[in-house]
Amino acid sequence: MSKVETNNGSDIVGRGNRDGAKLFRDWFTELNATAESGGQAAYVFVMGSFNEILKTFDLPVVFPEINSLQTAVRRVAHEYLDEAEDYGYSPDICGYVKADVGTQLRGGEHPMGKIPKPSLVVLTNACNTYIKWSEIWERMHKVPMVTIDIPGTRQAGQQTSVGSRDFENDRKYVEVQIRELIKTCEMVTGKKFDIDKLREVLGHANDVSRGWKRIIELNKSRPSLFNALTDGTIYLGVANGFRGTETGSRYFNQLVEEMEYRAKNGIGILPDELYRLIFVGVPCYPIFRRFNELFTEWKGTFVNSTYLWFASGGANRGFEYDLNKPIESLAEGTLFSVRDAMDSMFYQEQTLKEMSEDFGIDGIIYHPIKSCRTVSTGLADARRKLNEMTDIPSLFIESDMMDRRVVSEAQMKNRIDAFFEGLASRRKRD
Repeated sequence: MSKVETNNGSDIVGRGNRDGAKLFRDWFTELNATAESGGQAAYVFVMGSFNEILKTFDLPVVFPEINSLQTAVRRVAHEYLDEAEDYGYSPDICGYVKADVGTQLRGGEHPMGKIPKPSLVVLTNACNTYIKWSEIWERMHKVPMVTIDIPGTRQAGQQTSVGSRDFENDRKYVEVQIRELIKTCEMVTGKKFDIDKLREVLGHANDVSRGWKRIIELNKSRPSLFNALTDGTIYLGVANGFRGTETGSRYFNQLVEEMEYRAKNGIGILPDELYRLIFVGVPCYPIFRRFNELFTEWKGTFVNSTYLWFASGGANRGFEYDLNKPIESLAEGTLFSVRDAMDSMFYQEQTLKEMSEDFGIDGIIYHPIKSCRTVSTGLADARRKLNEMTDIPSLFIESDMMDRRVVSEAQMKNRIDAFFEGLASRRKRD
């Protein structure tokens, strides 16, 4: 008899959240140690971090988006936002950027530990804020900045595909840029590139991608196995920070084990689940826990979200690298995943329709925010388009991911309560 069976699952249920939270703390502890020792670090973004290359050179990675959201979750974001605005940044620009500027102005001071200065900045064009944000670090710290241009989808449903001349041209275009990134890493670190180490890193990354795709598929279970908004954010942190590492590989293998155990035994995250929801946009971090409770109090849970899609850099596709041709395959995987992440913001309607059918969705929550125009611009039109394709009810509520000054819990509660009252009435009619 296995340990899981012997202990009635007590060692496995909730393990992903416990271990994920610990790994997150460990990650910040490592960054703090790097900052204190003056060691090298790379600044990257969640959509196209090239963690695989950076881990090959043993470079710690700093994700400013994650650093910023942590200030909001810990209810101190306003201090960082105020400092950046006093320095001259407009209240209208991305809250993530301003919280990061506040962190830089404080010499790396952060609620989770000290953030090291960059030795290298790596970015893609997945978000239109990335390049201007990176230029801030370039000016502040006088470090090299590598911009990798990822060809996006030309038209909804019209991606280039494997085997076509256009796709091969796109792949080669990305590959050349990756090879240039490798040269820059050699220059910054003084280390010679090791292709066998890259193969090892890619193997671990494959485990993370495979596991990420699997746990999302498993959440089709009734009741749902995890909350895509709250639990999913923990999984995202591990997927981004530990992709390409043995630690990340082990974590996702165990996470799949937990979710399969939950599915087999009917153990849901909300046992009395009544409504299955999709979340579109970025979470409301200033009242993160309470925001989720506004839905769970009605026995509604988020079974999937576009956030798990784009904030994982498209890792939800489950693309696995070919270790026999690592650089070429990395270029192909980057093209697939980053382009897919961009699609989650700009061409999401058909996928949301399919997701709604596959996951048995009762409602879709659209959450445009002041801070992020990339994600929020066009959501009203996207909602209208989806309404033409399906009769699934949806709710449109606005707040912010960082700035508590534009978050009204009372107003949101009124809108959410009315939405669920409508869902309940609809269910009675059906």
